[in-house]
Amino acid sequence: MPAAASARGVETADSADSDLTIAGGLMVAGFLINVIATSLHPSGEEDNHQAIFTEYADSDAWVAVHLGQFIGVLVALGGLLVLHRALRGVGRSRLLAYFAAAATVATAAAWAVLQGLDGVGLKQAVDAWAGASGLDKQIRFADAETVRWLEWGFQSYFRILLGSAFALFGAALIAARLVPGVLGWAAVLAGVFSVVIGVDVGYSGLASGLQDALGLAFFVVVLVFAFGVLITGMRQRGRRSSRETPQ
Repeated sequence: MPAAASARGVETADSADSDLTIAGGLMVAGFLINVIATSLHPSGEEDNHQAIFTEYADSDAWVAVHLGQFIGVLVALGGLLVLHRALRGVGRSRLLAYFAAAATVATAAAWAVLQGLDGVGLKQAVDAWAGASGLDKQIRFADAETVRWLEWGFQSYFRILLGSAFALFGAALIAARLVPGVLGWAAVLAGVFSVVIGVDVGYSGLASGLQDALGLAFFVVVLVFAFGVLITGMRQRGRRSSRETPQ
């Protein structure tokens, strides 16, 4: 009986190490896909609608860029769900892990709506505005602004949900001690940054000094967290494998 329990413990540990590696790999891959797609996104004064709508209307890659962003973020969120699988077997972190997974699913749903609005709806609206004339152009501009404001709303709540997911996963990791504590705190910090950005979007729109500063900090902290989880999983698998290899 003790031998069976020991075997189950080793199997559970192996599974957790594998899940950490996969979770980290997915988060890094999704992060890189999103960075590449975002680098192709037209930029400018986000809240100067006439100027930025002109840039959007001139973009031939708009829909493809947003599809790339959509895929990248979903891949990264998939990594968080795999992380949930690693955590759900640890009693002291199980409840937090389930709440974190629920927040991740809600984040994915908000992201899908946001990208549909931004990647398709807004593009169609600004193209219609750019091709209109006279009174119709004013009407089309108002339509495009309405879509933009809807985008603000979903961007705000997407950021808040994403931050909640990161903070919950960070707390679960700190409780479970599956990874170094600094990685759990990095996830919590990223969560706080994301929530603050989301609240600011609701008040300020898509451009503010606070968002610029916290956006960069969020970028760095999430990168550290994703690579940290990946490296931790790989190292723990390597150590376990070396201990189990007959000398």
